[in-house]
Amino acid sequence: MDPAMIYQRFERFWHWSQALLIILLLITGFNVHGSHGLLDFAQAADLHIILAWALIGLWVFAVFWHLVTGEWRQYIPGGGKLKAMVRYYSVDIFLGGGHPFHRTRQQKHNPLQRATYLTLHLCISPIIWCTGWLFLFRDSWENWGLGGLDLGTVAVIHTAAAFAILVFLVVHVYLALTVSEKPFGNVKAMITGYEDEEEEA
Repeated sequence: MDPAMIYQRFERFWHWSQALLIILLLITGFNVHGSHGLLDFAQAADLHIILAWALIGLWVFAVFWHLVTGEWRQYIPGGGKLKAMVRYYSVDIFLGGGHPFHRTRQQKHNPLQRATYLTLHLCISPIIWCTGWLFLFRDSWENWGLGGLDLGTVAVIHTAAAFAILVFLVVHVYLALTVSEKPFGNVKAMITGYEDEEEEA
């Protein structure tokens, strides 16, 4: 079957740029936290802030693009087969069962992916952005009426959200590399934009 364009150029740019920025934010953030010492504290903190602003800029463009193109609909849960996807990832994948969902240009994400991405964007990301913002502008807390906040608590919540993103990243990479009818098929599709478009099983 002829390959079908699934991911547009901006989607691929956004995906890989976001991935790089998030990985670098995790590295510098855990450096600031004291988990490793690749950089000294000041270097890691400064670089972390620069990377965060770069990611915010990328997200502003991505949100605009999703709204203008209507691609935001790709993240709305639904479409059925949620139970089938849960069963596939928990049981059938280990028994050689067929994948119950096949990507198309109109439906790029299976129902479980949609729910996961929506949770990431509406729950985990706002926590990490709000706590990061508070941390960055901690000298203004009194002016904002937030003088009672504890810096240590904000840091712990920020770090917990970072661990949640790290878990997402590890699972995302694992599934991207292993759950495909062709070796590295998911990665190739996100690089080239093309994938063999098949009938849904």
